[in-house]
Amino acid sequence: MAESRTTRRIDDLGELKAFAHPLRLKLYRALVVARTATASQLADQVDEAVSLVSYHLRKLAALGLIEEAEPQSGDGRERWWQVAYQQLNVTTSAHDAPETAAARLALTRVAFRQQREMHDAYLDVQSTWEPQWQEAAIGSEYLTEMTAAELRELSQEMHALIQKWQTRGRAALEAGDTEGREHVALHLYGFPFRT
Repeated sequence: MAESRTTRRIDDLGELKAFAHPLRLKLYRALVVARTATASQLADQVDEAVSLVSYHLRKLAALGLIEEAEPQSGDGRERWWQVAYQQLNVTTSAHDAPETAAARLALTRVAFRQQREMHDAYLDVQSTWEPQWQEAAIGSEYLTEMTAAELRELSQEMHALIQKWQTRGRAALEAGDTEGREHVALHLYGFPFRT
């Protein structure tokens, strides 16, 4: 993955609609976690047929969201994939046309539904994790008053903090420091509401 390709904003209506497919979003997330994988490996993770997974991987590649990776084995028949960007941005824009806003909302709802499913799956097995992981896991809600500018500033600070920890984790993995490391999901939402 090229160093300059860190973030991509998805604004195109067709791309938003295509990425909102639940299996494509699940495959993309699995590929982020795996870093590189074949259709067969991903099919095992999402419990779908390899042919269906291959089809959706090709669609993600056509969108430019994933790309072929260097082969990780000597089997030349296997096609390896990786994400093309470290981050995707699909946040709402006040300038979206109504169709684009609807497609962005559909994608956001699918993503949030899958995030909720991930958290529910964790809760189902939480007691089976080692005590240090049970105590380290977080779940918080903060209700406060802010301006839109303050919320944007908080968001930028939180993203910078998370990126620091992502960089630290990647560097540790690349150095072979895998002991005690697990995948961790952080889901953040910040939005205005009225009572």
